[in-house]
Amino acid sequence: MRLVIVHAMALCLALFMAAQPASAQPPSGAPVRFGILPLGGAFESRNDWEPLLADMSRVLGRPVAVLSVSSYEALERAIERDEVDMAFLSGKMALDTVSQRRMTVVAQVTRHDGLPGYRATLLTRKVGPPTTLKEILDDPGRWRLARGESRSVSGFIVPQLQLFLPNQIAMETRFRSEVVGTHQATALAVANGEADVATNNTADFERFTQQFPAEAQRLQVVWQSDLIPHAQIVVRRAYPQEFQRKVQAFLVAYGRGKGQVGDSERVTLKSLHDLAGFVAADNASLLPAARLAYQLARQNALTGQWVNEAARQARLQRIESGYAEQVGVLRDAAP
Repeated sequence: MRLVIVHAMALCLALFMAAQPASAQPPSGAPVRFGILPLGGAFESRNDWEPLLADMSRVLGRPVAVLSVSSYEALERAIERDEVDMAFLSGKMALDTVSQRRMTVVAQVTRHDGLPGYRATLLTRKVGPPTTLKEILDDPGRWRLARGESRSVSGFIVPQLQLFLPNQIAMETRFRSEVVGTHQATALAVANGEADVATNNTADFERFTQQFPAEAQRLQVVWQSDLIPHAQIVVRRAYPQEFQRKVQAFLVAYGRGKGQVGDSERVTLKSLHDLAGFVAADNASLLPAARLAYQLARQNALTGQWVNEAARQARLQRIESGYAEQVGVLRDAAP
């Protein structure tokens, strides 16, 4: 039986307004509703972001309400209902919101390591089995998997695309059992013996080692992916360009000042997965994410079972046309 790890959903600050049509401009002075990608626990994510959002509120001159949820799916539903005005999203979710023309990218995060991204990882216990990648790939049906949701770039998409499918392994069906949850939850599952192998990523595992040092000591990385671009900040397209530029300017300047204010902002950024800050970005920053999603869809079509070859080719053609349309949307950076 498949077990889904979920944390209690936190709807924070009680400032949320009723959903508005995507085409309607939000009322002036109304709370800006900020959705947070669930990288750790919902309450933990809320607490990490609140100082930065309080500073943003002062700059924007209007309240900023926090929506911290327990799953990618919950955040996606909130975005679809237009209950989110701004959000911190990783590649696939940001890609979906921009492709559907609900939101536009204004900034991308940066980290102190200076790399333009992070890497998906595969974790096992140091004392196994399994303790090697070969053991996992040779007999996946023997092991219990802890992975991210299907929308998670490092928790599902990249490991599936770069590791498992090339070895004729579908993550959802080939393992003995699976646990689905946040990166923190999947790492804990392996550390506590509830799973044998987990998908994760370098940025979140670094944070995990600080928060759960004893559990982290039991784990090791047996595989790493290619670099994955960092997450984005997106804003609902209904907001005027002047507002979007104001948000972008605030984010780009955050943590770069001198004196006590700058020091305080840098402390806040460090608590946000050790971020160095933000750089200005537009929808084109999602082109690498679109390429990953396209490659995964194509790989699934090529390796999947079909009633006939014509059906497979029809699916491949839809993937190609959908990708071309998506690229066109992303290259049109104007909101």
